[in-house]
Amino acid sequence: MNASIPILSAVIGAVVLLFGRKLFWLCVAAIGFAAGVTLASHIVSEPSALLQLTFAILLGFIGALLALFLQKLAIGLAGFLAGGRFAVGLVATFLAQYASHYWLTFIIGGLIGAILLLMLFDWALIFISSLIGAHLITSAISLPPTGEVLLFTALVLLGFLIQAASMRRKGRVPA
Repeated sequence: MNASIPILSAVIGAVVLLFGRKLFWLCVAAIGFAAGVTLASHIVSEPSALLQLTFAILLGFIGALLALFLQKLAIGLAGFLAGGRFAVGLVATFLAQYASHYWLTFIIGGLIGAILLLMLFDWALIFISSLIGAHLITSAISLPPTGEVLLFTALVLLGFLIQAASMRRKGRVPA
């Protein structure tokens, strides 16, 4: 039983390392699933396995939907507002008569900000999932500290490069 935990950790780490950006939404659904199991026991004193499973599936589905739709919307909205505000501030710094073009400046800056933040979001997911995957793998293997740092660094680079190449193959990143 004790040997199965490091093996499972390494397998999950490898999946997250190589496919973390794609499986981010599945991870959010899994969190919703786990929350559903816990929530069922708080709503009903002794829930049946079927009730726990129903809550888990329902919250997992809701979590996946929120991750897929509302998170991208929220990220886009935040990028729009930040980009619009930055553009207005930038124009105000260089032009004395910017007020007549305030909304046009805000909308153009907002669109650029939303696009940039949505693009950077994928890169951040790639980097974070590479870190998490590398950590899960290296924590499952007993190595001296220097070997652990070298393996961790190599795995982060490998995960980042593989996931970035996956984005290129799908036409999401210019070659």
